Amino acid sequence: MSAQYAAGDEVRWVIALIISITAWRLLVADLLPVMRDEAYYFDWAGRLAWGYFDHPPAVALLGLGVVIEPGSTLAARLGAVLFGSAALLVLWRLYRASGLRAGNGLLLALILSVATAPGLVAGVITTPDSVLLLCWPLALHEALRALQGQRRRWLTAGLATGLGLLGKYSMVMIGPVFLWALVRADPRALRTPWPYLGGLLALLVCSPNLLWNAQNDWLTLRFQFGHGFSTDSGPIRLAADALPAVTGAQAYAREQPTPMDVGERLSSLGGFIGEQLLFWGLVLVPIGIAVWRAGRRAYQRADEGSGQGSDERPTWHFFWRVGWFPSWRLGGVGGGIKPESEPELDRTISTLDPAAVSLLGAAALVPLGLFALVALGSEVEANWAAPYLIGAVPFVALLLRRGFDGGVDGGVDGGVAAWALAAAAGNLILISVYVLYAVTAFPPLPDAAGRVLRESHGFAELADYSARLPEPVIADRYQFAAMLNFYQPQLAVSQWPGITRPSEYGRGRIAPLPNPQALRQTGFWLLTRKFSPPEITGFDAVETRSLYSCPDGRFTVIDVSATWDASGCDEPINGWRLYRYRVDAMH
Repeated sequence: MSAQYAAGDEVRWVIALIISITAWRLLVADLLPVMRDEAYYFDWAGRLAWGYFDHPPAVALLGLGVVIEPGSTLAARLGAVLFGSAALLVLWRLYRASGLRAGNGLLLALILSVATAPGLVAGVITTPDSVLLLCWPLALHEALRALQGQRRRWLTAGLATGLGLLGKYSMVMIGPVFLWALVRADPRALRTPWPYLGGLLALLVCSPNLLWNAQNDWLTLRFQFGHGFSTDSGPIRLAADALPAVTGAQAYAREQPTPMDVGERLSSLGGFIGEQLLFWGLVLVPIGIAVWRAGRRAYQRADEGSGQGSDERPTWHFFWRVGWFPSWRLGGVGGGIKPESEPELDRTISTLDPAAVSLLGAAALVPLGLFALVALGSEVEANWAAPYLIGAVPFVALLLRRGFDGGVDGGVDGGVAAWALAAAAGNLILISVYVLYAVTAFPPLPDAAGRVLRESHGFAELADYSARLPEPVIADRYQFAAMLNFYQPQLAVSQWPGITRPSEYGRGRIAPLPNPQALRQTGFWLLTRKFSPPEITGFDAVETRSLYSCPDGRFTVIDVSATWDASGCDEPINGWRLYRYRVDAMH
C-alpha cells in the first residue's frame, strides 16, 4: 500500500472494510443460535421502560427486531449489527481526526479494532456492550474535536456520554478520561462553560433512568454496585416475593462476599491482565515481535551512541509517553512536535495529534487501571474493561509499523502485511470456526470451549415441548425463562423466586407473575436443572420428566427422573428437569 493515498482511495478502502465485516456479522447473526443473556434482553424489547433490574434501557432497543419477527435470531440481532457498523464509521473518523491516514496506520488501526475478540463479537451478540462500544468512540471523537479548538463540541461529547450511560453505567469512566485530556491538552477550556455544559447535558440525557431508579428503590444501581464490587448493597424487594416461598436446601441464598488474601488478590489481578491481553488473540504475536525488535534496536543504538549524547530510549518509554505527554513540549493544541528534535519513539507518537495522545492514552489507561484496582478486591468480568481497546489500537498500530519497518515512514506492507494483517485474519477464522462449532458441535473442541453449546443448544426443542404441555411452565432461573419466551413467546414464562438469583422477571413487567390462585387449580411445571424438586410452600412435586439435548440434534424426553446415561448419546450438551407441582393436600 502506498503512503500517498488520495482521499477517495481511503474512503473506498474503509467502505470495503465496513461492508465486508458487516456481511460477515450478518451471516454469523443468522447462523449462531441465540445466547441465554441475549434472549433475556430480547424479552425486554417487548416491554420498553426507562430501566430494568440488571441494566439501563438502551440494550432493549437493540432487540426490537423480535417484535417484528418473533423467534428470528437475525431480526433480533439487527440492532447489534447496525450499531457495530456505525461504530466502525465513528472509529474511522476518530482515528483520522487523531492524525492517522490510510498510508500512515489508519487502515491497520481499523483492521485491528475489528480483529480483537470484542470487536468481532460486539456487532453480532446483543449485550449492553454493543451500545457502549458505539457511544465510547463517539464521545471520544467529539471530545477530540473540542480539544482541537471547537470547544462547543463538549456539548455533543456530553450527549454521546449520556446515551452511553443509558446503555451501560461503565460509560462513567469517560469522565476521568475527559478531565485528564483537558488538563493535559487544553486547560484553558476549564475556564469556559462548555465542558460543564457538556457534563450537564450528559446528566440530563440519562436522567430518565435516574428517575426510574429513584422510583424503584435504586434497583439497577444497587444491583450493579453489588455485582461489580462484590459487596452487599442491601436487600432487593420485588413483586414476586409475594409468591409462596421456596424452603429447604435449594432455597436461594446470596453468597456473602469474603475478603481476599494476598494470593487471591494477585491471582485475580493476573487473571484480569491475562484476559485483557487475550482480547488481541493472534495479534499478540506481531505485537510481541514489534516490541522486541523496537527494544533491541533502541538498546543497540543507545550502546552505539554511548558517550555521544544519544537520546534513544527503550520501548517502555513509548507506553510511558502515551499516558504522560508533557504539555510544554506540545506547543499547545495543534502545536505538534518537531521530529528532528525528538528521539525515534517520540517521532512515532508524533504521528498523532497532541490532543489525541492525551485523550486516547487516557481512554486506554483509565479502564485498565480502574478494573485492575477492582480485581485486587473482587472478581472482574473480562468485558468490563474492553473499551480500553479503542484507545489502545492507534498506539499499537503505530508500534507495529515502527517495530517491523524500522521507522514511522514505512508503509503498511511488508512485515505488517505478513504478520499483523495475517494475525487479524487468523482471529476472524478462529471466531468463524467457533461459530461453526456452536451451530454443528463440530469440530470437536475441549470441554472448556463448550459454553457456547450449553448456552444455546436444544432450547428451541425445549420450548416446543413446553408449549405442548397443558399446564403453565415456570422456570427457576431467568435464562431458561428468556429462552422459552424467545422461541415460544405465547408461553410468557416467568421465574419462580427464591431458587436462583432474582431478575427483571421478579418485577412482573416483561412477563406476568404466576397467579397462586390459578396455579392451585391447574398445577404447574417447574423447569430447572436441579436433580431434586425444590420445596415450594403449599405445593408438592408429583411428577418428574428428564429432558436431554444431544450433539447430533436429538432431543430426548424420559417420563421419570433419569441419569445422563439415559439421554441416548454419549455426552448430552444440556439436560433439564420438569417437575409437575400440585397443591399440597395439607393446604
